[in-house]
Amino acid sequence: MYVIFLGAPGAGKGTQAAEVARELKLAHIATGDMFRDAQKKGTPLGLKAKEYMEKGQLVPDEITIAMLLEHLTAPDCESGVIFDGFPRTLAQAEALDKAFVTRKKAIDTVVYIKVAEEELVKRLGGRWICRQCQAPYHELTAPPEVKSKCDKCGGELYQRDDDKPETVKARLKVYFTQTAPLIDYYVKTGKLVEVEGTGAVEEIRKRILSRLNKGVTGRR
Repeated sequence: MYVIFLGAPGAGKGTQAAEVARELKLAHIATGDMFRDAQKKGTPLGLKAKEYMEKGQLVPDEITIAMLLEHLTAPDCESGVIFDGFPRTLAQAEALDKAFVTRKKAIDTVVYIKVAEEELVKRLGGRWICRQCQAPYHELTAPPEVKSKCDKCGGELYQRDDDKPETVKARLKVYFTQTAPLIDYYVKTGKLVEVEGTGAVEEIRKRILSRLNKGVTGRR
């Protein structure tokens, strides 16, 4: 069984993908981890990917997909895989499907963790850092005892440019622009299931498991 997890930054996609993979005894492939592992092992594809990453460029789709297919031959992938972080665009989805056809495989289900943009901005834009000791805080999940003051050293808390609401909104706009066609693509294939991404981590995980193919949950 091959499952793709989609979700905007801050939707909790990575956390849920890892938890569901553990629950269903499936391999969890996060493309970032896959790149680092391949580079560490010095594989031909890993070295090719490294050339692009060192230049700050995106790794070409053909290299990423070839690496994914190579990874699928690992023993831990025999029961199936949850893909986390790929595909990100329509072109990547089409290329992945084409590559899978040659291997007589297919994506079975696509889980889209949907979270309202307002909530995503709160999650991503609520982080603050201490100027003195760099201790992290979050307005929602880990607020300081005294506003704008570090609990540990009393230092001033500040917000990095990347975490400011206006910057977060710009990041999300780019994500949704790229992902909208991808979501439509999987809706048309009948493989996409939409899951509400607000609430406790455990609650969201249960929603995902309930929406996944019964054939997958039957393997537990």
